[in-house]
Amino acid sequence: MINQTPSPRQNTHLIDSPSVLDHQTELLVQTIAEAADEKKAADITILRTTDVSYLTDYLIIMTGFSRTQMRAISEAIEEKVAQNHEKIPLRVAGKTEASWILQDYGDVIVHILLPDEREFYNLEAFWGHAERIEFSPIHSV
Repeated sequence: MINQTPSPRQNTHLIDSPSVLDHQTELLVQTIAEAADEKKAADITILRTTDVSYLTDYLIIMTGFSRTQMRAISEAIEEKVAQNHEKIPLRVAGKTEASWILQDYGDVIVHILLPDEREFYNLEAFWGHAERIEFSPIHSV
């Protein structure tokens, strides 16, 4: 079901059609997941939260296995999104510590976690009522 009323976080003065906004958000989600996959992020999980939260439309949760890899994933996402969508994150948190990096793109929030943090916080369980979207990695293991 398409939400006919754009949320306040959507930039409605540029595009008036909610279906176009939804499509742009889906493309942003795909771009983020692909950028993460290119840097070998593991267990990329996409949750569609539109129907269960006003916070964001999608959460993308992934695992990085070292602080260096996590920063590389974060930077790759920022570069690819800037290049393909001309967007920068509204907020970025955790890049210095790099045990949990959060990138807020408004309609999409990205969580990059070390394995221990991912297991401890278990965001997938917290958002268990959200729709899980299938992502097929482009790299081979």
